[in-house]
Amino acid sequence: MVETLADNYARGGFGQGLPWGRRPALLVIDFVQAYLVPGSPLYAGVEQTRNDCEVLLRAARAAGIPIVHTSVSYQPGGRDGGVFFRKVPALSCFESGRHPELAQFASGLEPLAGETHIIKQYASAFFGTTLASTLTALGVDTVLIAGVSTSGCVRASAVDCCQHGFVPVVVREAVGDRAPGPHEANLFDLQAKYADVTTLAHARQYLAELSHHHPAGTP
Repeated sequence: MVETLADNYARGGFGQGLPWGRRPALLVIDFVQAYLVPGSPLYAGVEQTRNDCEVLLRAARAAGIPIVHTSVSYQPGGRDGGVFFRKVPALSCFESGRHPELAQFASGLEPLAGETHIIKQYASAFFGTTLASTLTALGVDTVLIAGVSTSGCVRASAVDCCQHGFVPVVVREAVGDRAPGPHEANLFDLQAKYADVTTLAHARQYLAELSHHHPAGTP
């Protein structure tokens, strides 16, 4: 009998679940118009992902947990983007003043007053930013992860989340990519090695239970 990929990984001890904590935050990564406007070099066809991310965002707000949004911005010429900017020329759409309409947050996913907005230049939301310090100061133990793209900034952020000591929980329907192959391959790899990959329904149930035990505004 030919061993399946799932069996091979299970035999190696991969894919174990992580215990979710009771002090989560939601991290929404780079969900801006560049990924939703046809003709944009970063267009990814993730309209349904946007809808599902909005559902998750509403649930997080109802639960009263900390919410962090990220976006990307570069100085003209992209010097502050270094090798990453040179490797992915499409990132030039985030040069300051070049295409401001593409850098705007997707409709329905705009940060509200009191939510944190972190501007980054590289793939991981943790690299070169205050994200880890912000989460630590808030006493966060678990990070629900949404946004784009699964194979890029979501993956990099989830790996760094694990490496900074927070439990990463990637919400499957709330992350998206420009092609199903990289999307599914990276979700498989994240579940195998670095994070829990969960459904939107499970994430909403988790948040609802937190809200029930700790109404918004209470510790």
